Amino acid sequence: MAENEKKGAVAAAEKTKGFVGEFKKFIMRGNVLDMAIGIIIGGAFQAIISSLVNDIIMPVITLLTGGIDFTNWFVALDGSSYATLDAAKEAGAATLNYGVFITAIINFLLMALVVFLIVKSMNKAADKFKKKEEEAPKTTKICPFCKSEIDKDATRCPHCTSELKD
Repeated sequence: MAENEKKGAVAAAEKTKGFVGEFKKFIMRGNVLDMAIGIIIGGAFQAIISSLVNDIIMPVITLLTGGIDFTNWFVALDGSSYATLDAAKEAGAATLNYGVFITAIINFLLMALVVFLIVKSMNKAADKFKKKEEEAPKTTKICPFCKSEIDKDATRCPHCTSELKD
C-alpha cells in the first residue's frame, strides 16, 4: 500500500513538472514575450491618448460646440435632476453616463487613427529601405508559333513540335 502511494506521488510530481515545464515553454516563446511587451507599451500609450482626448481635444470640442461638456451628459436613474455628474455621484444616484461613453469612443477612434498612422509609416519606411530584388535571368521564352512558354535553349517546341530558329 505504501508503495502505491509512493508511485502516485512520483506520478503527481512528474505531472506537475510537465505542466510547469509546458507553461514555462509557452511563456518563454518569443511571440508571447512580444505580445506582453506590446500590451505594456499599449497601456502606457493609452494614457497618452486619454490625456490628449480629455485635456486637449475635448476642451476644443466643448469650445466649438458652445460650451457642451460631454462628461456631464448623463441620465440620473433615481428621477432627480443634477447639475453635474459629480453632483449626482455625491448624492449617490445611479447614472447612465453616455457622455463618458462618447469620450471613450473618441479615445478609441484616436487610438485607432494613431496606430494606423504608425503602421502606415512603418510600412512606407520598410518599403523605402527594402533592397530591390534583382530580376532572375530569364530561363524561358515564348514559342513564336503556338505562343507556349518553353525553355530558352529549346530548338523544337514541345507543345507544337515546330522547329525554332534563333
